[in-house]
Amino acid sequence: MKVSFYKNKVEIRGISEEFEPEHIFECGQCFRWDREDDGSYTGVVQDKILNVTKKNDVIVFNNTNQKEFEEVWMDYFDLDRDYSEIKFKIKDDKLNDIIEFGKGIRILNQDEWETLISFIISANNRILMIKRVIDNLSRNYGEYIGTYKGKKYYTFPRAEKIDALNENDLRLMKTGFRAKYIKDAADKVSKNKKWLYQLKNLSYNSALEEIKIIKGVGDKVGNCILLFSMNKYEAFPVDIWMKRIMEQVYNIKGKPDEIRKKSEKIFGEYSGFVQQYLFYYASQGKLKEK
Repeated sequence: MKVSFYKNKVEIRGISEEFEPEHIFECGQCFRWDREDDGSYTGVVQDKILNVTKKNDVIVFNNTNQKEFEEVWMDYFDLDRDYSEIKFKIKDDKLNDIIEFGKGIRILNQDEWETLISFIISANNRILMIKRVIDNLSRNYGEYIGTYKGKKYYTFPRAEKIDALNENDLRLMKTGFRAKYIKDAADKVSKNKKWLYQLKNLSYNSALEEIKIIKGVGDKVGNCILLFSMNKYEAFPVDIWMKRIMEQVYNIKGKPDEIRKKSEKIFGEYSGFVQQYLFYYASQGKLKEK
């Protein structure tokens, strides 16, 4: 990987096969990245606004600098990891076409608090509505960052800010039945923020049981939080898409938790990476009609 720094821009060469913006931002792992008219994506991470595009074999980060790249974006985009090596280790006859379809997916290293609330909101919800609720919360209770391409951006609200709200306040943000779960999460995290941010230091199974203490966090949501914010790559979240594709591709049937455990035995430490390729393939309408 070769990185070049310019005024307000960073260009990356040498990883074009392992970095596809559309696949990264449309694979269900994040909700604050929006596609621009020119095909680029703009999103908020911490208090930074970044625009990402791919021009031929060059990845371009706009609205940033070397310091932010080294302190934020290297880790966020998992740029120290060799995804070609991972694909080599996980490929089998069943996965070849699926990995090729989703090539360039990278698992983002997101903030634990924001990921927790985002996936509580995701329960029985559509992507468009998830993004809308998160945007509502950020605009009303986050802090203003700045404007990019004519749009105002805000940070994701802190746990203390959400905890100060009542359930009705949260329902006005279109959270629906999830308001009580968001409130419970905010209460627990605002009282003991270290608890949430130290879960990644536990074993996968211990961290999963701990995160499920929060109301509204079951096996699927818990595994998403662990995978997308706590480096638990052995996690294998299972929803209706994964249930269908694991049955079609690997003939694995059963309840979601049974499918997860069987899948984790097959893929081991690479379960999360495999899950992302499979999920993207299934969610893009590539499953066979029964």
